[in-house]
Amino acid sequence: MPGLETLLLFLGAAILITLAPGPDNLMVISLGMARGRNAGIAFGVGCGFGCLSHTLLATLGVSAAIAASPSAFTALRIAGGLYLIWIGWQSLKPLFSKPSVETVDTGNRSLPSAFQQAGLPALFTRGLIANAINPKVIVFFLAFLPQFVDPARSHPALQLAVFGVIFTIQAALIFSVIGALAGALGERLARNHKIGLYLDRIAGLIFIGLGLRLLWL
Repeated sequence: MPGLETLLLFLGAAILITLAPGPDNLMVISLGMARGRNAGIAFGVGCGFGCLSHTLLATLGVSAAIAASPSAFTALRIAGGLYLIWIGWQSLKPLFSKPSVETVDTGNRSLPSAFQQAGLPALFTRGLIANAINPKVIVFFLAFLPQFVDPARSHPALQLAVFGVIFTIQAALIFSVIGALAGALGERLARNHKIGLYLDRIAGLIFIGLGLRLLWL
């Protein structure tokens, strides 16, 4: 097991990295603002828990194989980019079907019908998948986690697993807070139906932009 000093050092570095502006933060903020606090929290926690897959891959050494294989890395990058584009398209589809502006009761606010959304478990799953199939995160975990492994201690794979779980927990907490704050702001803005519709479209465009960026790395 890693020592306490190493664990605290790793936790501090992980928090700073998670708070740094990046695609995950942007996705959580945009979705939270477009669809409210609960949706932002669900998607954010999903993004955080997506790190568990990278932890498992790094522990088993699969990440190194993927990073070393151009074809595998490219396939994963294309899959990740297309998935983000698909998520964005779900928010933009109502533009082409001329949705009504009738309001629906979401439990804590009234939103335009265009805001009817997938359930919270589905949003959690989308966040998890969006993070899990991002090849940039795979490479990051492969480069970041081993820096804190102490060769003098036994079971380096167990140390990697511990670091990965710590990173996952703090990321899920931070992303959920970001999603809640963005959602609170979005809920205030969405009381104006027109603004609410624009927020959903902006979120869709952001997801599509991130997906295209991942495709053209």
